[in-house]
Amino acid sequence: MTTPLRVGIVGAGGIAQMVHIPNYRKCGDRVDIVAIADVVREKAKAVAESNGIPHHFTSVAEMLSAVALDAVSVCTPNKFHAEAVIAALEAGCHVMCEKPPAMSVAEAEAMARAAERAGKYLTYGFHYRHTQEVEALKRFIDAGELGEIYAATAIAMRRRGIPGWGVFTNKELQGGGPLIDIGVHMLDTALYLMGFPEPDCVIGATYQKLGIKPGVGLLGDWDHEHYTVEDMARGFIRFKNGATLVLESAFAANIAPRDEMQVKIMGDLGGADVFPLTMYQEKLGSLIDVRPAYLPEKSAYEVEMERFVDACLGGPEPLSTPAQGVIIQRIINALYAAAESGETVKL
Repeated sequence: MTTPLRVGIVGAGGIAQMVHIPNYRKCGDRVDIVAIADVVREKAKAVAESNGIPHHFTSVAEMLSAVALDAVSVCTPNKFHAEAVIAALEAGCHVMCEKPPAMSVAEAEAMARAAERAGKYLTYGFHYRHTQEVEALKRFIDAGELGEIYAATAIAMRRRGIPGWGVFTNKELQGGGPLIDIGVHMLDTALYLMGFPEPDCVIGATYQKLGIKPGVGLLGDWDHEHYTVEDMARGFIRFKNGATLVLESAFAANIAPRDEMQVKIMGDLGGADVFPLTMYQEKLGSLIDVRPAYLPEKSAYEVEMERFVDACLGGPEPLSTPAQGVIIQRIINALYAAAESGETVKL
């Protein structure tokens, strides 16, 4: 494929405006954003005009039939991911889809099959994989510094961080709350560092205690009368290799930190906290903490989008794959099912 890469955007909301469009622009003349689609015509038109995008549409189908595209970014609410992704793949486009993959395992599997049939890349917006901390730790893990990874903890907790904008509190459009929105980031990061072991079973619990009543909003005021998602989710995942993962996620919880995004990895030769990166080892009769003195400073979003463009233009394949997306979707949906039933769910 030759430059410039002709890109279309599906969904004109915040993630498109703050992440996808500006970071495509940073790729310079290698990328040409030629179209944007949103169900709200005025929004599509406004974002197109403010960003110099020549075409705007009200549906992905209309966009794909009207302009020739090489790649598509899907930035819609979760409910509409699968439809847009499959349509773009069938039109011969590579696809960058925001997390989570979809609303259901069946959708994630259909998306993976569509990518295989099309022979195109489908990757997901798990940008924490592209942080310098995760990249450095992955190198240490791959070099055997931590030994066998047998346990991990993934934390995505906010004290009062219910989003006061968008559809994040609408279960019908999002599929859930903090677990599927921010918890999925730390889940993906942990799985990536663990080498994506095959999950065996999960237990989980969700709570709706704080979002359904008014309160202090550190991310704006939310509509507590129409709050339909959990405000906290907790889970335990056991893998077929014997490893385990504890997951905690909340939009609102009575905790000390304003917010915490963290992954803790434990191996038989060492462990690590990822943010900020600190490794814990026993060497030469001493317990030591190892911290990098320097890590390059570059936005993970910028790296993620740059690598997607590189892949589309013939470079290395994307880090996040459709098969991994299916595993993540299975775990997320199983955790919700376990929380609802109160039973262990086998995968």
